[in-house]
Amino acid sequence: QLHLVESGGGSVQAGQSLNVSCSYSGAPGGHTMGWSRHVPGNEREEVACIDAGGDTTYPDFAKGRFTISKDSAKKILYLEMTDLRPEDTAMYYCAAVRASRCGTLPYTYWGQGIQVTVSS
Repeated sequence: QLHLVESGGGSVQAGQSLNVSCSYSGAPGGHTMGWSRHVPGNEREEVACIDAGGDTTYPDFAKGRFTISKDSAKKILYLEMTDLRPEDTAMYYCAAVRASRCGTLPYTYWGQGIQVTVSS
């Protein structure tokens, strides 16, 4: 059983950077973890993924702007976001699944979410 808790987030101006973190507990190795975001009325979309081996994947809109990383010793998942745009405004969720690679299984563990707001 995994427990995920996001922190960070907040409001920034367009072009600025923001970091969010996710503390997790109860996780043995072998979990793929990621960040997804959701805007009411839209489908949830993945922002970044890091697999059990440390390989990362990003959708096109995140490439070059977002970086996912993980400190397994501290059990913290990070998302660094740069050059933020108003369209990045969303609730951001930390997620995990017991899988070795990104994109193989849907996430089964979710945090409560944290709001990121980017104003123009």
